[in-house]
Amino acid sequence: MRGAAAARDGGGAGGPGEQVFSLWLPMFYYQEDFFREYLKMMANIVVLNLLICISLAFWIVSMTASTYYGTLQPISPWRWLFSVLVPLLIATQGFKKKSLDHSGALGGLVVGFILTVANYSFFTSLFVFFVTSSKLTKWKKDIKKQIDSEYKEGGQRNWVQVFCNGGVPTELAVLYMIENGPGEIPIDFSKQYTASWMCLSLLGALACSTGDTWASEIGSVMSKSKPRLITTWEKVPVGTNGAITLVGLLSSLLGGMAVGTAYFITQLIFVTDLEISAPQWPIIVFGAAAGLLGSVVDSYLGATMQYSGFDQNIGMVVNHQTKDSKHISGKPILDNNAVNLFSSIIIALVLPGVAWCFWPRG
Repeated sequence: MRGAAAARDGGGAGGPGEQVFSLWLPMFYYQEDFFREYLKMMANIVVLNLLICISLAFWIVSMTASTYYGTLQPISPWRWLFSVLVPLLIATQGFKKKSLDHSGALGGLVVGFILTVANYSFFTSLFVFFVTSSKLTKWKKDIKKQIDSEYKEGGQRNWVQVFCNGGVPTELAVLYMIENGPGEIPIDFSKQYTASWMCLSLLGALACSTGDTWASEIGSVMSKSKPRLITTWEKVPVGTNGAITLVGLLSSLLGGMAVGTAYFITQLIFVTDLEISAPQWPIIVFGAAAGLLGSVVDSYLGATMQYSGFDQNIGMVVNHQTKDSKHISGKPILDNNAVNLFSSIIIALVLPGVAWCFWPRG
């Protein structure tokens, strides 16, 4: 009896303790969440301040170089302000709409600033790529969830995806500013050979990324026929890396054309000496060609260097080997981000050479 009473006393003593602990536990998690959000906010403030400092440094270096050499065009205050505020607004909206995650928004801000301050045509091409890709990723998302094992709500691109698609254009934009200074110029190989080469390389990289995204997002849900593997032409499940459809190829052509059209229209608005330069309309043609060729190159790399297997358990194609997956194609050498990066590099190298051969002379 004494043991039973002791047990009851122990239970009574433990009751209030458990209640206090149950009240304290949510408060602990609340404080932890608050601390995490506070750190994110402070990180954002630090990064934004760094970006403003870097952008001001760009302006100061530009003004100094133009004064010393007397040949480079300095960055105007309005261009600097536009290059900071507009990419910041776009990155913020992309984060709110879940097109970018936290790291992707910060990475996009860096890419957007550099391309915008270098050339407004670069900015509009990047803008078309980002907006159309984000919209198409969310388009028919219920169907895509059933065929894509790695589908993310809203797309939510991270910093790795941002730099795999925007890293090559960013590097080219920096080289363009070193060579020519910030500002818009006509593409004319006879007068601005190196700068024209860089402009077409950047156009090719962005058109490649756009064409590949359009092909994946539209072809996977709109094609009535099963996709075929580009290396063997065998029919494969939807979502297989390296699989192509006629709808997807046409979509990649239109995606590249959209980027080329944005670049061309910006040239018409901001370039002042078009009447004495080579024709600019081929920008649209070569943009479309880069979109189509980029999709083909991406598909070939995906079919050979990216693993695809059909997982019997979930009924979807997976990009990594599992115990229930049956191999379809490719070797586990590259992931999707690396394939996108190498595709954009290849098109950025090839397109200017092809364009130089066929571009009409002024």
